[in-house]
Amino acid sequence: MATEGWVAGARRVVSPNCDNRPPGSDVTLLVLHSISLPRGEYGGDAIERLFTNRLEPAAHASFAELTGLRVSAHFLVRRDAALIQFVPLRSRAWHAGVSSWRGRKRCNDYSVGIELEGTDHSPFADAQYDRLAKLGRTLCAVLPIRDLAAHSDVAPGRKTDPGTRFDWPRFLSDLARAT
Repeated sequence: MATEGWVAGARRVVSPNCDNRPPGSDVTLLVLHSISLPRGEYGGDAIERLFTNRLEPAAHASFAELTGLRVSAHFLVRRDAALIQFVPLRSRAWHAGVSSWRGRKRCNDYSVGIELEGTDHSPFADAQYDRLAKLGRTLCAVLPIRDLAAHSDVAPGRKTDPGTRFDWPRFLSDLARAT
């Protein structure tokens, strides 16, 4: 379960890219993302470095465009199902950017951001779906979650992740299954 906003079993890598949620903000939305750095490469530490402002632009040609970017998510689910938490649940992670869900703006105020290591166009690993469902059930037990959305849903035209290869029916079925 979650203690002090940290989920048991997740490795903590504290990100400075967060702040306080507005007073009275109930966390009612899970936003699913996908990320890989460099794109299509898995298993390195570049995502952790990005979320902790330690990514070296010279480390890869594609990293130059990320210089100065200050982003984070609450969680990262790796291809092997390793779970990393960057921001406590009580804090606002900077994951959705300019966003809106069902007419309500500023999704970061009332959401938890979960990154899946992957790309918009590649299938996700079975282990990721299992870990994601377990994490989702944990979050729903401690927060008043009512909605699930893709980053592309809250930032249409600007974002495309987690992409067409994310299996929503599988995730929703796994999420509903009791453990």
